[in-house]
Amino acid sequence: MRILLILSLISIFLSSSSQAQHKPAYALFDATGNQVEYSTMIDSLITNEIVLFGELHDNPIIHWLELEITKDLGYKKSLTLGAEMIEADNQEVLQAYLNDSITIKEFTSSASLWVNHKTDYQPLIDYAKSQNFDFIATNIPRKYASLVYKNGFEVLDTLSISEKDFIAPLPILFKPELPRYQEILKMMGDHGSPKLVMAQAIKDATMAHFIIKNRKNQNLFIHYNGSFHSDFHEGIGWYLKQLDSTLKCVTISSVSQKELDSLENQYINQADFIIVVDDDMTTTY
Repeated sequence: MRILLILSLISIFLSSSSQAQHKPAYALFDATGNQVEYSTMIDSLITNEIVLFGELHDNPIIHWLELEITKDLGYKKSLTLGAEMIEADNQEVLQAYLNDSITIKEFTSSASLWVNHKTDYQPLIDYAKSQNFDFIATNIPRKYASLVYKNGFEVLDTLSISEKDFIAPLPILFKPELPRYQEILKMMGDHGSPKLVMAQAIKDATMAHFIIKNRKNQNLFIHYNGSFHSDFHEGIGWYLKQLDSTLKCVTISSVSQKELDSLENQYINQADFIIVVDDDMTTTY
């Protein structure tokens, strides 16, 4: 009887251990909601010219995957990297760091960086540096986006020639009826306004501009941005298509759910590939 009890306890322990060993950190789906293998996604991404990687800004699993996916693509093809999180007027100091002209301390103290830069974006920059890949600061300086939010696109005409180097060429093409821009107005309620949507659009237009300006025919350009900037192939993707309708651009989106075994209907067609992480995952800030 004692032996049977011991064997039973061992069986229960092994069963619970097995379940713990197979608890995934994320799940990966295609646009239609079918679960796909990581290697399948990599093989698909490499056949394109631009990858728009839509992230959850504060999720550690997504940031880890950004680096891992970038490395795996870098094994197969030369890359150019770019990010929303670094503004265009920081390109000079970023380039100085990539060229070893300044130290990491000098770079981080001179550039305008996000609070989670050290843990979440510096590893991508350091990877680019180690591989001699370009890294492009694509976003409009926030002071100009703020001006648009307060005054509309017309205020951009008052910028100096040198300041206009950090934004998309004027005049800015604008389609406020795009569903994602309309979603901004819904989310903001009484605080929403056409100028708020313009501020979003100038970011999208500027990031698309710098992606096109810095892409190389032989390279795959990977751009890291908040998911809202590229979900449903709008935002940056829409502006890219206006600039070059022949571009082969693929999107990744990041979402959180309570369960990882299937993709919730609201996320169907949100991107070519959707990364799902657990709602319980801690945040980086």
